Amino acid sequence: MPRCDSEAMTAHLAEISTMVAPGAHGVVILDQAGWHLSGSLAIPENITLLPLPSRAPELNPVENVWQYLRDNWLSNHVFENYDDILSYCCEAWNRLIERPWKIMTIGLRDWAHEF
Repeated sequence: MPRCDSEAMTAHLAEISTMVAPGAHGVVILDQAGWHLSGSLAIPENITLLPLPSRAPELNPVENVWQYLRDNWLSNHVFENYDDILSYCCEAWNRLIERPWKIMTIGLRDWAHEF
């Protein structure tokens, strides 16, 4: 989606909701971006939102995903316009989702597996 807002987040939660097995309940861990916790969100009944503490990027593995995308496909590039940015970001995302093993290793936290 081209914008991060409550409407986009509501659509995202609706899509996640369809992937939760019947009778199960999903927990979505998210940072405290305004559109993640907006009072205007329509949160499906089979989803609970679990916000991370503010200023704690080490608890949010997706921060490493964004860094990986920047490091490998999005940095050191001058974009022509908005559509160019969107095109490059979509291409980078599609490259990443073709590598599920990479996504798993990017998000690992060594300290979380020491117990």
